[in-house]
Amino acid sequence: MGSGAWIAGGGVICGIGNNVAECLEAFRRMESGMAQMQHLRSVHRSTFPVAEVKADNKTLAAMAGMPEYISRTALLSRIAAQEAWNSTGLGDISQYRVGFVSANTVGGMDKTEDFFADYLENESNGHLRQVVHHECGAVTELVADAMGIRHHISTISTACSSAANALMYGSRLINNNMVDVVIAGGTDALTRFTLNGFNTLMILDQAACRPFDDTRTGLNLGEGAGYVVLISEALAAELPATHPAWCRLSGYANANDAYHQTASSPDGIGNFLAMQGALEMSGLTPADIDYINLHGTGTQNNDIAEGTAIARLFAPAFPPLSSTKSFTGHTLGASGGIEAVFSAMAVKEGIIYPNANFSKQIKELPFSPVVKFSTGNQLQHVMSNSFGFGGNCSSLVFSKI
Repeated sequence: MGSGAWIAGGGVICGIGNNVAECLEAFRRMESGMAQMQHLRSVHRSTFPVAEVKADNKTLAAMAGMPEYISRTALLSRIAAQEAWNSTGLGDISQYRVGFVSANTVGGMDKTEDFFADYLENESNGHLRQVVHHECGAVTELVADAMGIRHHISTISTACSSAANALMYGSRLINNNMVDVVIAGGTDALTRFTLNGFNTLMILDQAACRPFDDTRTGLNLGEGAGYVVLISEALAAELPATHPAWCRLSGYANANDAYHQTASSPDGIGNFLAMQGALEMSGLTPADIDYINLHGTGTQNNDIAEGTAIARLFAPAFPPLSSTKSFTGHTLGASGGIEAVFSAMAVKEGIIYPNANFSKQIKELPFSPVVKFSTGNQLQHVMSNSFGFGGNCSSLVFSKI
């Protein structure tokens, strides 16, 4: 079957649902997750809509089986990773050599922000347990400990391509027989640090974002976590008949155009090379791709760069394509994991996702995104794009078994 790994299951929590089933229902009903922020305290509360997970930390802690003082980033991670594991039918996690490759960009920043506000007011306020999990790697270790994962633990932080790179690394661990199973994906919670940072870049939309629309003016931030369970071909053959593998991660590639710290190159060279490399690894041609889950943030720069690369690679015939960020918001380090689950589910169930809020084709591009949810499509191969700051571009290809 070549390189790559098999996907035995997946889990998601984000602004449109606390699990995969709820997310699919939100797509079906065309209900995006953007709203006025309820859980993040910010002076921009009524200025910028966000796609928050619809639960406070106390509720998430109960769902995760973890203490409430743990960062929201870790709570979201545990919930999605546990759903992913439970969806596989693999049973007791201690029976396998398991790796956990988890991406994030903010670590425990949400708790650090709250700690310093209290501490600066009065040095006797705040508790150090709020800041000891500040680092990105601490989030991964907390969840690995909670799940009893011991064989391999890695954290990846390459901006918005982080979780896609986690899947690539996890697949390589399996192909090199270092582990039997890898839970791979990413997590990120909303923080003032990220909201204010993106506001400084002037790429936040004050209305619902419109990816790949000519009237787009920016992105909406979101939060959440998404993980797939990658397994070897040998283990895939042993899965119970009640829980067959979803699909295969048949190809992947990353490329870096090193054009700018935050902007994509106008010609999308990094995007093009990542998509081209993923196709080459999977042994496919552009014509073989049946649907593309776009990176599609809704910024002027991103959408034209990604669109230009797609036009160059796929012309003259374009597969259906859409940005699920029009529902979930941009979840940063989690986005590649959340969208990997959606893409794997697309192959498994023949789903094509809608692009919300679309009205006008980008005049420089020869294609428009899909605007209706549909199931029962014959999808053999689905591509998922994740393109991050610093030119970190990654593409994944999911294929039917």
